[in-house]
Amino acid sequence: MEYMSMYKRWLEFDEETRRELEGLDEKEIMERFYKELEFGTGGLRGVIGAGTNRMNVYTVRKATQGLANFILKQNIENPSVAIAYDSRKYSDVFAKEAALVLNASGIKTYIYDELKPTPMLSYAVRHMKATAGIVITASHNPKEYNGYKVYWSDGGQVTEELAEGILNEIKNVDYSDIKRMEYDEAVEKGLFNFMPKEVEDTYVKLVKGLTVNKELVEKMKDKVKVIYTPLHGTGNKPVRRVLEELGYKNVYVVKEQENPDPAFSTVKYPNPEESEVFTRAMEMARELDADVIIGTDPDCDRVGVVVKNSEGNYVVLTGNQTGALLTHYMLENLKATNTMPKNPVVIKTIVTTEFARAICKDYGVEILDVLTGFKYIGEKIKEFEINGDKNFILGFEESYGYLAGTFVRDKDAVIASMLIVEMVCYYKDRGMSLYEGLVELYNKYGFYKEDLVSITLKGIEGSEKIKKIMEDLRSNPPKKVADLSVEFVKDYKMSVTKNVVSGEEEAIDLPKSNVIQLVLEDGSVITARPSGTEPKIKFYFMTKGETLDKAEENIKRFKEEILKMAE
Repeated sequence: MEYMSMYKRWLEFDEETRRELEGLDEKEIMERFYKELEFGTGGLRGVIGAGTNRMNVYTVRKATQGLANFILKQNIENPSVAIAYDSRKYSDVFAKEAALVLNASGIKTYIYDELKPTPMLSYAVRHMKATAGIVITASHNPKEYNGYKVYWSDGGQVTEELAEGILNEIKNVDYSDIKRMEYDEAVEKGLFNFMPKEVEDTYVKLVKGLTVNKELVEKMKDKVKVIYTPLHGTGNKPVRRVLEELGYKNVYVVKEQENPDPAFSTVKYPNPEESEVFTRAMEMARELDADVIIGTDPDCDRVGVVVKNSEGNYVVLTGNQTGALLTHYMLENLKATNTMPKNPVVIKTIVTTEFARAICKDYGVEILDVLTGFKYIGEKIKEFEINGDKNFILGFEESYGYLAGTFVRDKDAVIASMLIVEMVCYYKDRGMSLYEGLVELYNKYGFYKEDLVSITLKGIEGSEKIKKIMEDLRSNPPKKVADLSVEFVKDYKMSVTKNVVSGEEEAIDLPKSNVIQLVLEDGSVITARPSGTEPKIKFYFMTKGETLDKAEENIKRFKEEILKMAE
């Protein structure tokens, strides 16, 4: 058994690792050693612990040695790598270890001297003209996880082609091949460097420059009340700094969630998609009669928004609702201030609301669909930059990620938080809450409703079940869902859309991805997609109803039927 021989080898690595591994039963040994932690386009992500299928200093070093070998083969003059890390357990340790492995291969590193948001790593790569970037984070995953994301010189996450090249190098690295320089030597040789302070200062200046309506902010900055929670993560300093420097007077932080905490002790999961994380923030909001609550995840690339509804209760907006509101706000105010650029474009993912399409159509603005994952939005921005033919306005995805501006190439909750507060100013100036603004958009553009169901299937058996669900959907898709005929089946792995009635096929002009979409006769869309970073399969539901209640009823019926198929 191959995994047992690797297990025995790891017992010799160091005393702490030996102590952790000794006494494990064979099932747990197999789980930890039956494979290498997978390096995908999002890098590595896994449970912290000893083993080849876990996040630890050895798997981080191995991945970094592969990255170093890949960089050296590009024959780039004076290669360098920017590095950032979040508040998770061992994030600072993994970041330093990655730097020292790169240093041993003669690659200069620039590492932030304290935890920083993922988007600030994306910016730093571009600002420092680095070859690549690494950020140690597991985003909004549970506390047991950590991760390792790789960015390339454009500031975007590595594309499939680059990821494949890096993966091939990682596969060829044996643990005995890993080179690591001692810290003092790396500093002495000028290879290990801390990020210059001006990187953050220029980033903050650029973020503030994305303010859409400066007169509005000036008028309303002391009239809105904002509750902010960084959920024990990296957003605390930059989000508050941006809002403070713009002059917002009434920003209150949730003290219990202000400081970094790898245990995320006040929440079950540090995920702003979950209403439970806002329990204390809602208490504060009721006490202060706040206009909005914003909460950023641990690496501050996602943001959740909480508003007061028509019954006076604070409710969490979905990522789709916030995205639709931001799309409308930006287009309306760019138009009103005569700052709309030529050939403006909004970008969303294939599982993100069609609400935004209706809004863009109203303003005569192009909207593009890309595959799930913000790197695809980053690729489009790069394409626009090269061709010089289109101007990026906003990119967003249903999973609470938003981006304006082009100096960052990943979702950015610092930018999004600033724009959301500005949007609150816009509606308050009109005598409306953000929730009333959403209702206004529903009444104008239609009642769009979306939902997501994630099914967690851990381990080897779970992986096989996910594979079978996708194979069944691909080979034998349902003819009807909730009494509605399936008109089209879009298979992004095979790059083809099939008309179920006529049998005609049309090519999909997007990169291949293991995603299947069912388009129903009323235009509703159901999407099945295995997660690239977690042991989950996700089902996305999108519909439009004559009323919000009817749209919600559609979603409920779709979920019931699809989940039966997935049992």
